[in-house]
Amino acid sequence: MRYLLLRLKRFCGFITGFVFFLSGIVKLMDPVGAGLVMKEYYEFLHLGFLSFSAKPVGVFFALAETVIGTALITGVWRRITAQCAIAMQGFFTLLTLFLVIFNPEMDCGCFGEAIHLTHLQTFLKNIVLFALLLTYYIPRKHLGETRKKKYVSFALVTASVIAFTIYSWMTIPMMDFTAYKAGTELQVKTSTHTEDIYESVFTYSKDGVTENFTLDNLPDSSWTFVSAETRKKEGVEDTSVGLSFYSLSTGEYQDEIAADGPVMAVSVYDTDIPGRKWEKTEAFIRRAKAAGFKTLLLCASEKNIPESLAEEAFISDYKTLISMNRSNGGVTYFKSGQLVRKWAGSKAPDLKTLEEISSADATEIYISHNSKGSLGFQSFLLYVFVVMLLL
Repeated sequence: MRYLLLRLKRFCGFITGFVFFLSGIVKLMDPVGAGLVMKEYYEFLHLGFLSFSAKPVGVFFALAETVIGTALITGVWRRITAQCAIAMQGFFTLLTLFLVIFNPEMDCGCFGEAIHLTHLQTFLKNIVLFALLLTYYIPRKHLGETRKKKYVSFALVTASVIAFTIYSWMTIPMMDFTAYKAGTELQVKTSTHTEDIYESVFTYSKDGVTENFTLDNLPDSSWTFVSAETRKKEGVEDTSVGLSFYSLSTGEYQDEIAADGPVMAVSVYDTDIPGRKWEKTEAFIRRAKAAGFKTLLLCASEKNIPESLAEEAFISDYKTLISMNRSNGGVTYFKSGQLVRKWAGSKAPDLKTLEEISSADATEIYISHNSKGSLGFQSFLLYVFVVMLLL
């Protein structure tokens, strides 16, 4: 009986630890996104004056969640780990109860941008996890003993998670779950993406039989026209996203520029940056032009934009820019309206790389870079779970 109880407890601890770890690691992969979620919680709790701390606090909670998940999976310091997990889970269960009651227009951010849950789904998920944690902890005298090598695996995984966090803080997410991920198309008037997604359907009748036809297979004159409508093609998903901006110098909207040929867009969602960063931005724009790209400097505000860049600058929406590229001053490559690849501002491509990109196939660039990021993140997850479970 005692053995079965220990197995049940370890199972409950492993399940909650697995959820804690995944929930934390997807947020650590996107520190900016974690900060945005924390800022929404500040606004909900009427603590907007703390918004300056949103990003570090969001990352701290995600890191704590990941470390607690690691401890639950490896089974180290079981009593104190269970207490910390119960305290954290209890707090967030109570918080999500308020979200259910007041139903604000915000996302819980439990799994970052990877998975979106309603407030009720989040609350029910938290109730289940809280129950599993209580089953794991009570009675605490039957938590069992920890094998010494598990402390080594815990230390290795924790160190790896901290290194992963530092890397993520300095660059853009390895995997992009936002609406502006690579492969999406821009929704602008000159874009032809709607032709690939929607089609005209014509209804004709003959001898009491009614059938639908497309432009490619219209019937002969013996059929009688009934009606016509535009429908979405079956099995085709509209992956387009909006990107609207106007010129700082003329005030005119020029959205079509982003969908016209190869374009390198530098997005600055926070224009309160030092002069040397503006200089780097200007230098990149010169390099991109020299390599044959059209360039866009997209800013969320007119504030602090240098006069030398005023004619290059366009004003866009803050939320759009921070979704399009998590790096402030990051670079996004569009080809004929399709988002191909992103770079953090500190890793903007040099002239040689830009020339190689201009002559390379956009699809190959997208597939290659997207595969590297996905494989890198999956390899990291495989490594940490192998260490936690087999060491």
